Amino acid sequence: MKTALFIVFLVVSVLLAIVVMMQEGKDNGLTSTLSGNVDSYWNKNKGTSKKARLNKATAALGTIFMVLALLLSSKFIK
Repeated sequence: MKTALFIVFLVVSVLLAIVVMMQEGKDNGLTSTLSGNVDSYWNKNKGTSKKARLNKATAALGTIFMVLALLLSSKFIK
């Protein structure tokens, strides 16, 4: 049982790392101010569905990761 949970834990860890790296960085620093990027409706909402899916996937995988970590560290599972 513990071996199966550990394998699932490894898979979730890799998937979580991939999903986090796929997310775009927030570019609201000094360079975006100086370059004159205008925050229009199109720029703010462009790709919102992808961003929302990645956020949901990150939250779900993070929750699964934490639950599996707690289960693997507990003394009840052998």
